[in-house]
Amino acid sequence: MAVKIRLAQRGKKKTRTYRVVVADARSPRDGKYIEDLGFYNPQDNPSTVEIDVEKAVSWLDKGAQPSERAQKILEISGAWAQWRSTKGEVVSIPTPPEPKIKSSSKAHNKSEEETTEEVSEETTEEVSEETTEEVSEETTEEVSEEE
Repeated sequence: MAVKIRLAQRGKKKTRTYRVVVADARSPRDGKYIEDLGFYNPQDNPSTVEIDVEKAVSWLDKGAQPSERAQKILEISGAWAQWRSTKGEVVSIPTPPEPKIKSSSKAHNKSEEETTEEVSEETTEEVSEETTEEVSEETTEEVSEEE
């Protein structure tokens, strides 16, 4: 019996979430499965991935073959690297992806404006501090020269 680690769809159209499951290769996509390893939600920003790493590694040790997408999700969760390291290979653990930013969103544009205002306020404060230091140095030099 060939065992696969793959995704099973859940949710409505255009709001899909996925369960990462271990199933017989002959069973249908959303059909009966052997064990549930976790879930993947691509709708969140950044995508949510929660996998039980110990279960995933044990199934990989038993010979379960992941699908392409399931393998990428296992890489993100760190289960793939842990399984490879148990075999004696040197594998770097991946870093989580950066959050997706839609440049056309109003919330992003508003936060961007706020950060530019904060930066401009900080720079004006720094410039004013530098100028007051320069002025105080010049006045002390003038006073010392007069004496």
